Amino acid sequence: MRRALALILLVATATLISSSSRASEPHGVAFAFGFALIAAALAGSLFERIKLPRITGYLLFGVLCGPYVLNIISPPMARELTFVNGLAIALIAFIAGLELNLRRLRPALGAMLRLSGTLLVVMYVGLFAASYLAWPWLPVLPEATGLSRVALAALLATLIVSFSPTVTIAVIADSRARGPLSELTLAIVVIADLALIVLFTLSMQFVRTTLGAAALADSSLLARLTWDIAGSFAFGALLGSLFAFYLRFVGREVTLVLLALCAVLSQVGELLHFEPLLAALAAGIVVENIAPPSGDALKDAVERGALPVLVVFFAVAGALLHLEALRSIGVIALAVSAVRLLFIRAGGYAGARLSGAPREVSNLVWMGLVSQAGVTLGLTTIVAGEFTDWGARVQTLMVALIALHELVGPVLFRSALARANEIGKMAD
Repeated sequence: MRRALALILLVATATLISSSSRASEPHGVAFAFGFALIAAALAGSLFERIKLPRITGYLLFGVLCGPYVLNIISPPMARELTFVNGLAIALIAFIAGLELNLRRLRPALGAMLRLSGTLLVVMYVGLFAASYLAWPWLPVLPEATGLSRVALAALLATLIVSFSPTVTIAVIADSRARGPLSELTLAIVVIADLALIVLFTLSMQFVRTTLGAAALADSSLLARLTWDIAGSFAFGALLGSLFAFYLRFVGREVTLVLLALCAVLSQVGELLHFEPLLAALAAGIVVENIAPPSGDALKDAVERGALPVLVVFFAVAGALLHLEALRSIGVIALAVSAVRLLFIRAGGYAGARLSGAPREVSNLVWMGLVSQAGVTLGLTTIVAGEFTDWGARVQTLMVALIALHELVGPVLFRSALARANEIGKMAD
């Protein structure tokens, strides 16, 4: 109750300040940054108390305080605050890489890979076909035809397929769940996101080529893709090794060094034409599997460093959401979500049959794959930043899907974990 009152008082004070004297640059940006950091964090904690993800609170806070409702954070302020995007995207991907512990996953890795691979193929092929056939009715670039339509449908399918390791981990930790279902679900979402980030890189280059943004010859395209993927992994692995060395032999001010690492991965990587997502993911994998740190120094650093960055990142994403477009695509977002859920169930069923996963687990695993969050929003931010016209419409559609899946996904997964726990007790 006290946090709710504090949030109301803070929003009221900020509204009074912004309406009486609209702050100007650079003070307006500092005002928006401080306000978003404090108020969005309060909103996230309130949502956590009612068993909803913090990220949903950050996003809805951004919508409420953005230019389309209270206008506390004006469009220029929100655009200036996007300087955190690269840092947040790298941090999200680095955290995802830290969850991919190959030693822990090795005993069941074969079955997990078969299930994940089958699930991804079924979902991607199904959603690509649905996107291509329904393209004239999707609010992205309906006039696209031919190869451009194929490329755009492939990119949209990649975004819609993606999952959320962050939300999955949060639900497992909150439920204190242990067992085959939680391990399998976590492995699937992390492995799938690794594959989808690579697929996103290929899809983006395909779109650039077909729309004329990067018209490369076949040989040049192959060289560019090799540089994007292999170079990004090598760059990330190098920085991950240096960071692991620092953790082992120095281990001081880890939070500051972690944020500096993510800044280098995003800024320097972009200058060298690497994909920051791939580089950061590779850095996290190296740290977790090749040179894991001892103690909780890195875990504490991630918790301290991620919160302020992600709070501002998601709050700004909500503030930049075009509500006029969102109103017009609400029904479309529900339809896309229903089709996605259909292919999740179909892919999970087919994958379970091919992998030989226990039936009591395979029947429930689809319920842990509904959520979408950080990585998905990071990918849509890249699309919107590079293609400012139709990319913004893709971002609006995906944010609508994320908001819906953020509300539904955790509830479904908690229910699945509870049922799996009951089944385990009955088996014992």
